[in-house]
Amino acid sequence: MKRAIFGAVVASTLLSANVYAETISISCGAVGQELELCQEGVAAWEKETGHTAKIVTTPNSTTERLALYQQLLAAGAKDIDVFQIDVIWPGILGNHFIDLAEYSNGAQDQHFPSIVANNTVKDRLVAMPWFTDAGVLYYRKDLLEKYDEQPPETWEQLTEAAQKIMDAEREAGNDKMWGFVWQGRAYEGLTCDALEWVASYNGGTIVDENGKITINNDNAKQALTTAAGWINTISPPGVLNYGEEEARGVFQTGNAVFMRNWPYAWSLGNSEDSPVKDKIGVVALPKGGEDGSHAGTLGGWQLAVSKYSENPEVAASLVMYLTSLEEQKRRAIVGSYNPTIESLYEDEEVLTAVPFFGSLYNTFANGTPRPSTATGAKYNQVSNAFWNATHSVLSGNVTADAALTKLNKDLKRISRGGRW
Repeated sequence: MKRAIFGAVVASTLLSANVYAETISISCGAVGQELELCQEGVAAWEKETGHTAKIVTTPNSTTERLALYQQLLAAGAKDIDVFQIDVIWPGILGNHFIDLAEYSNGAQDQHFPSIVANNTVKDRLVAMPWFTDAGVLYYRKDLLEKYDEQPPETWEQLTEAAQKIMDAEREAGNDKMWGFVWQGRAYEGLTCDALEWVASYNGGTIVDENGKITINNDNAKQALTTAAGWINTISPPGVLNYGEEEARGVFQTGNAVFMRNWPYAWSLGNSEDSPVKDKIGVVALPKGGEDGSHAGTLGGWQLAVSKYSENPEVAASLVMYLTSLEEQKRRAIVGSYNPTIESLYEDEEVLTAVPFFGSLYNTFANGTPRPSTATGAKYNQVSNAFWNATHSVLSGNVTADAALTKLNKDLKRISRGGRW
């Protein structure tokens, strides 16, 4: 009798504890360790709160993911409560998200102010920073040492060193060796790479912060012409179809001297089963000549809550948990994802796991922004026009002069004469 009463009390207690348990959904990317780390973070939040979250996987391509999000949000769909969004999307999608400042208890003050400002649309905090990014240069420490080369300061030095080492390694028997791999497919990743080239040659950022179209200049033409010269010399012809993971695949199997990628590739390149474990160095991307500057495109991802969610408070709780200092520290150590909380760049455990977070702090804190703020909702059209123009130059179909002259006209049409 006592056992029956006790069982009824326990059942009643469990029932009452779960009366308010809700199930929500979150979109997570799957580049590198993204999905695994998201699953772990969500599981920890579930254990702490008693709620559950279903993980929705989305396309790795940022272009395809944005198209999917726009379709879902335009329809007011309730399929996803928490959206993982690119740093360039607040101006495009912000009207569909709730103001997280109502749920954050001021936590946004811990994060880089520039990213918080980026995520603020019409005085509404439409997304919380999750991790930041900037393009960096990976290199094979062992190969540079073997051939008495230093990490390149300029693109010209990279081109020369890549050719020298690639030729020597092929002669020694590795006919799969290439000098430099990067993201050359016609998608948002190419906009990031090409913006780095252009900015490094002091060619601007396509559209300046005041909305003026600046891309049609001699420095930008020099940058694209230089990159086109890499195709089928130090970079494989197939690079024109590479995204982040394709480039990482070639580099991590030991078949490239240099690679442009995001910081996430560090932990994977140094995993136990990686052929290049402990052979990788990371430095800032090269300058465009002696008078140029180091430029790493600002990337990164945020978490936002759909205004069509039936459980915005629970969804906001998940966002605040995943973007917290503790969770960002875990992701930095395990997956080399850049924190958006400044204090973590002085954390000894983080710097032990990812040493270049300290040496390249300025690269991450002062990344080259894409012109998403200046162009607002039209950014995707701007980027699409830019990556297609760049791809046509890389493919050898047109000269940089012809491509940028046409791009200039296209951007004027998109902006209606410079009025975004």
